[in-house]
Amino acid sequence: MNFNNDFKFDLMVGQTYENQLSELLQQKIEVKRDFKCLETGNIFVEYESRGKRSGIATSEAEWWCYWLSESHFVMIKKDELKKLCRKYIGTKRDVNGGDSNTSKGILLPIQEFINKF
Repeated sequence: MNFNNDFKFDLMVGQTYENQLSELLQQKIEVKRDFKCLETGNIFVEYESRGKRSGIATSEAEWWCYWLSESHFVMIKKDELKKLCRKYIGTKRDVNGGDSNTSKGILLPIQEFINKF
């Protein structure tokens, strides 16, 4: 974004983003907390649990929010997250995980996730 020293312009831009966020928060959001991702370098995106579709495969949410630490989170449209994960289906990043390793999911590199933005 270009620098602009005009308060009215900055106010208008700020209000536009505030309105967009307000609209966004009225949509369904799936929230995941993955504080280990900063250590492992990956976010676990579940798509199956105990032999049944689950997680991203069944969620009705339009947005996914990942809490990366107590003070940082990232939001992404579910369809964009699915696109990032698809290429890893059937690879070494398609792993068992979750409680007692009863879930399946994609280990999505956090850097790839963040670079999407």
